[in-house]
Amino acid sequence: MNVKILNIELLYFCKFESDILGKRCLEFLKIAFLGGTHAVGKSAIAIKAGDVTAILDYGVAVNGVPSFPMHISPKTVDFVIVTHAHLDHSGAVPLFYVSKPIPLYATAPTIDLMKLLIKDFIRLSGYYLPYEYLDINTMFEYSRALKYGEKFSIKNLQFTLLNAGHILGSAQVLIEAEGKRILYTGDINDVDTCLLEKISKYQDPLDAVIIESTYADEDHPERTRLEKEFVESVTNVIEGGGSVLIPAFSVGRSQEILTVLSKWNFPYPIAVDGMAIDATQTFLKYIDWLRDPELFKKAVERANWVSGWRDRRLLLKKRCVIIAPAGMLKGGTAVFYAEKLAKSSNNAIYLVSYQIPGTPGSELLEKGRFVIGGKVRKVKAEVKRFDFSSHIGVSGLKKFLSELKGSPVIYAVHGESEKCQMLCKYARDLGFEAQAPKIGDVYEV
Repeated sequence: MNVKILNIELLYFCKFESDILGKRCLEFLKIAFLGGTHAVGKSAIAIKAGDVTAILDYGVAVNGVPSFPMHISPKTVDFVIVTHAHLDHSGAVPLFYVSKPIPLYATAPTIDLMKLLIKDFIRLSGYYLPYEYLDINTMFEYSRALKYGEKFSIKNLQFTLLNAGHILGSAQVLIEAEGKRILYTGDINDVDTCLLEKISKYQDPLDAVIIESTYADEDHPERTRLEKEFVESVTNVIEGGGSVLIPAFSVGRSQEILTVLSKWNFPYPIAVDGMAIDATQTFLKYIDWLRDPELFKKAVERANWVSGWRDRRLLLKKRCVIIAPAGMLKGGTAVFYAEKLAKSSNNAIYLVSYQIPGTPGSELLEKGRFVIGGKVRKVKAEVKRFDFSSHIGVSGLKKFLSELKGSPVIYAVHGESEKCQMLCKYARDLGFEAQAPKIGDVYEV
């Protein structure tokens, strides 16, 4: 396949009668990378097929002041597809609804989880955001829920959502247009978890694959061994007279940890706090999307749900496990618990999420220090990280690439620069053409 990088102006601002490289615009299928390249955050891709332009994800980077993908005029966009609800894939989508309502497509769980996460995002960061609650409401008014495997067509472009195994409702997007097939993986996981079944793999030939490279240089622990080690560690702390704080992402990780403890028949009290409670209600609403609905029901029934500060203060007087956001200790009720539990060597703080360098969770893990009472102090509690990642690891990425049909061009995104380059090398070793695009690059398929 000949892959040509085109000027971004040619994709979005050319008239269809213009001649590009000797051919008309209508004859090309193009991919434009608007964000999420050489970095994790603000994933955003545009696909143009004839007179149809689709946006695949439009996220934000939220480490500090929010930043956004490359701008594209809503007037040029026909519809948006969101692969999953995490803000790095969905947080900038409301920008399209400030001036022009357009259709939004995602799975039903993704739409409901977006409502939860984006409304919380505007509550916390509204001062920095160029959209308001009214725009969010318009976005959801124009949203349409699709099931896995359901094909949908807009003019000459057809798309299908496939299970991604990442979080509840997460999807890959298969685009079919101009006689070509493009697969955008979004975030994927190739192993079964307590909550979700692993990725569904597409079996037919492809012309292009846009794939995450988050962990292109490392593998995750074997899941059963990890779960066993985690539950044993938590049990030892409780039986030693202490409590365990588990800072966890509200959507996905909190529910996974709750279900892991239930699966291994953990006998001691478990409390869930913060936005994880609201997210869990959404998981219950879509319980049939889960791998083991009965196990999840059992886990939820066993948990104690924190309803206010009185409950939080009472929890600190008990031996128990507390699951609370935020996963990187940047805010949320987990910070309150961490300040209290960090003072005793009987307690533990077990991190189960990736820690971005420079975040409070990263500082705690690497240096054993945390802000307590307004001062940075050495933590007495045990601190440890358990790698419950919901992303595919390097072995899985290599296997995924080796099983692709056809001769697709590989585009490595959603990873630090060196990770994108590593994934490209794996792909080239298998005989594929591979690119690590930059923001603003446009490719012809």
